[in-house]
Amino acid sequence: MNRVILLLSVMCVGVSSQPITENQRLFSIAVGRVQYLHLVAKKLFSDFENSLQLEDQRQLNKIFLQDFCHSDYFLSPIDKHETQRSSVLKLLSISYRLIESWEFSSRFLVAGFAVRTQVTSKLSELKTGLMKLIEANQDGASGFSESSVIQLTPYGNYYQSVGVDESFRRNYELFACFKKDMHKVETYLTVAKCRLSPEANCTL
Repeated sequence: MNRVILLLSVMCVGVSSQPITENQRLFSIAVGRVQYLHLVAKKLFSDFENSLQLEDQRQLNKIFLQDFCHSDYFLSPIDKHETQRSSVLKLLSISYRLIESWEFSSRFLVAGFAVRTQVTSKLSELKTGLMKLIEANQDGASGFSESSVIQLTPYGNYYQSVGVDESFRRNYELFACFKKDMHKVETYLTVAKCRLSPEANCTL
């Protein structure tokens, strides 16, 4: 029995002592940051929704189901099966575009100044990390650079002055789309990170 315990201990030490590559380290940081952003997005949306009357919630939900988020114009996997079939570089590139598109719009989220500042900062840090990951995972693929990203401002008419009712609708849409997009990025980066471990089960 003692020999078995000793053997297991040696095996555990061997596994835990495996060096972590720079790629794995960057992926871990990126996943951690988007998980934080997704949690914040869910809380902001929940808090805003809970501040509305029940009937207003129902009406806004109906409108949102018929509407589209800005990110729906990006070419991205349509379901979990396509996500799993997508290359690491493709998932990273889509994630970059999604994060980049929220750098400006996050400043208009109806939240405390400290929260908005933190969110904008995390988005900027994540964008930088994603660019490093893209460069590290190109493997001779066609070059991707920040200049290749089409600069689009989400919700082009969101920033115009509107009435109270329209303002509620647009705020609801902004929160809902922010939550939806952070969920997408979290999923894409989790799958891409999992690909670094061939023995891992990356099923969604």
